[in-house]
Amino acid sequence: MDAERVRLLATGLVVADPGRCVQCGICSHNCPCGIDVRAFARVAGAVTDARCVLCGSCVARCPRGTLSFTLLRQWT
Repeated sequence: MDAERVRLLATGLVVADPGRCVQCGICSHNCPCGIDVRAFARVAGAVTDARCVLCGSCVARCPRGTLSFTLLRQWT
């Protein structure tokens, strides 16, 4: 693992910009861990499900750029 990925896994979250989300569900459909990412995006929250491994599938597949990686200290 490279240093940046280790840092994100230790201190990062996937967060949603609620104004961009249209609830299409593509993020949830592409989550290999089975997380309902759309539910977190609906409430403009961070994906706090313990199963999230920050693989980036939801971020990469979102057609509207709703999801992004954010460090905890920047989100709180």
